[in-house]
Amino acid sequence: MNINSDFSQKAVINTADLDWSLSPIPGIERKYLDRVGDEVAKASSLVKYSPKSSFTEHTHGRGEEILVLEGAFSDENGDYSAGTYIRNPPNSKHAPYSKEGCVLFVKLRQFNDQDGSIVRIDTTTAPWHPGLVPGLSVMPLHEFDGVGTALVHWAPNTIFNPHVHPGGEEIFVLKGVFHDEHGSYPARTWIRSPRYSKHAPFTKSEGALIYVKTGHLSNLV
Repeated sequence: MNINSDFSQKAVINTADLDWSLSPIPGIERKYLDRVGDEVAKASSLVKYSPKSSFTEHTHGRGEEILVLEGAFSDENGDYSAGTYIRNPPNSKHAPYSKEGCVLFVKLRQFNDQDGSIVRIDTTTAPWHPGLVPGLSVMPLHEFDGVGTALVHWAPNTIFNPHVHPGGEEIFVLKGVFHDEHGSYPARTWIRSPRYSKHAPFTKSEGALIYVKTGHLSNLV
């Protein structure tokens, strides 16, 4: 299966316009954002667990990254409410489930094999740091070998400088509306911009909260 598999091309998806697709596991559905491979795949997806659904134990050969968007997600290591960021390193394994149901943003098999970090962050309580311009606040989530992941809060009517992303950029809009000269992106929009892409982002009266990953496309093209 190949979906938005040319990482040299920009991709924009308003996930509200996508239908859920059945997975091989009853009670678990997905919305595909990009994918290279079948059940063992390099992939970015939204994943929905129905209440009391579970996934069999499995290993993530090149790691797994999760942001819990709704509900509560669990595995044998703990329970993770909405707003939790989870990073499971290469060759980790677990048997996930959800008691009440949940929706997740998930990235699979896109990590450096040398990065063994286990990360658990409750983004509803973790500290924010001042950004590079007034109105911008940043919550770092993970960084390794030039690849950075963070949440960025944009106050209403914030303007950022035009800039280039040599290693590419990926954004998932969590709240509000994010803008640049190429378009407007409401909540639950996913944007993947290729290496050396450039833009001048800003917000209007709604402000925005976004998940951002940079530098990772250098290894995926």
